[in-house]
Amino acid sequence: MSKAKDLRERRKRRIRGKIGKRLGERPRLSVFRSEKHIYAQVIDDREGRTLAAACSLEKDMRVKLATGANVGAASEVGKLIAERALAAGVKDVIFDRGEYKYHGRIKALAEAAREIGLSF
Repeated sequence: MSKAKDLRERRKRRIRGKIGKRLGERPRLSVFRSEKHIYAQVIDDREGRTLAAACSLEKDMRVKLATGANVGAASEVGKLIAERALAAGVKDVIFDRGEYKYHGRIKALAEAAREIGLSF
C-alpha cells in the first residue's frame, strides 16, 4: 500500500471510531466524494435505513450545475440534503466525512447544510 492510502485509512478508522461511540444518539450524515460527483446520505444506524439522500447526479442538479465536482455543486447538494432531512423530521445529525479532510467540497457541503438548519 502507498503511504497516502495508509494515511487515508488511518484517518477513516479514527473518524469512524469517534462516530461509533455516539451513533445511538443521532442519525449520521455520510458524505462520499468522487472525482466527478458528490453524494450525501442521512442514515439511521439503529434501524439500518437511509432517511434522506442527495447527490450531484440528480436530474435537476445536472441542469443547474455545469459540473458535479466543484465547491458550488457541493454547496447545492448540502442545501438539498438539509431540506430533505428536515422534511423527514431530522434536525440533529452526526457529520461523517469519512476519509476526507474537512476542506473544499466537504466543507462547502457541511456549511450549506448548516445554513439551511441542520445542526451537527
